[in-house]
Amino acid sequence: MGIKASATCVMNFDGATGWIVDAPNKGLAAMFTMMNYERLGVGIQGLATGERSYQSAVDYARERIQSRAPTGPQAKDKAADPIIVHPDVRRMLLTMKALNEGGRAFSSYVAMQLDTAKFSEDPATRKRAEELVALLTPVAKAFLTDMGLETTIHGQQVFGGHGFIREWGQEQLVRDCRITQIYEGTNGIQALDLVGRKVIGSGGAFYRHFAEEIKAFTDSADSSLAEFVEPLKAAIANLEQMTAELLERAKANPNEIGAASVEYLQVFGYTAYAYMWALMARAALGKQDQDDFYASKLGTARFYFARILPRIHSLTAAVKAGSESLYLLDAAQF
Repeated sequence: MGIKASATCVMNFDGATGWIVDAPNKGLAAMFTMMNYERLGVGIQGLATGERSYQSAVDYARERIQSRAPTGPQAKDKAADPIIVHPDVRRMLLTMKALNEGGRAFSSYVAMQLDTAKFSEDPATRKRAEELVALLTPVAKAFLTDMGLETTIHGQQVFGGHGFIREWGQEQLVRDCRITQIYEGTNGIQALDLVGRKVIGSGGAFYRHFAEEIKAFTDSADSSLAEFVEPLKAAIANLEQMTAELLERAKANPNEIGAASVEYLQVFGYTAYAYMWALMARAALGKQDQDDFYASKLGTARFYFARILPRIHSLTAAVKAGSESLYLLDAAQF
């Protein structure tokens, strides 16, 4: 379907002889010595396809002329306006930009924890980073790739019919991104890992590292950041409540973990991106009049909090609905 340049094939080992390497039942642990890096790398692969799609889409939107802006002609010397003037095109481009830049910040944050876990000389710092890596790796792999596919589809849509044919390259990015949600552990498995092993398995201890860091940031922020801090506070409070409820429900019904895991990971991802965007807004605030880069950062941060972060509400409702509706049909009724 995608990544046609990859030297991928089927290997058949029927009748082959296998030899165990090292001690029995230690293989999975050995594999995980590299898995955190691999999963972050796949997340970045999904992010990168989304970024490439955005770069093409924004260039196209600035040049392709079609119709006039709702407020009247903008390019009066041309037969029509560039499509970047239209609200729906701007919605798609800003969604791409917000998810890409939030994803770059989040992947850098996770990579920083990996480096800290590996190189810090302080045992307590190293242990905290190791636990944050364990918590955040499934989020990085799954959320970055889910958002990567959404972004490449938006990019294809900006091109309209041109996006569906090979000439412009957008259809390839959609296909190439799709594998990132599947290999190195499907995103459904990442969600189960996050909820079952990392959140519930640690009794919420790993999760508290991240939540406490966000709370420390919001508590120390001054009033100039209120437009970003207040919705971030609400988002982390929502995640806190949902985590506590899930920990409690899972004690009575193991199905609750699998029923909630995908939506839980999505809420976690959007909340983590909100933290990243609040940090970026803090860095940009006060510099927007000096440099378009900072003005762009602030504008995109405002778009993220206004139009993307509210997605957590419907996802939270799905988590709170529990597992019962998943088991109303017998297998034959599907």
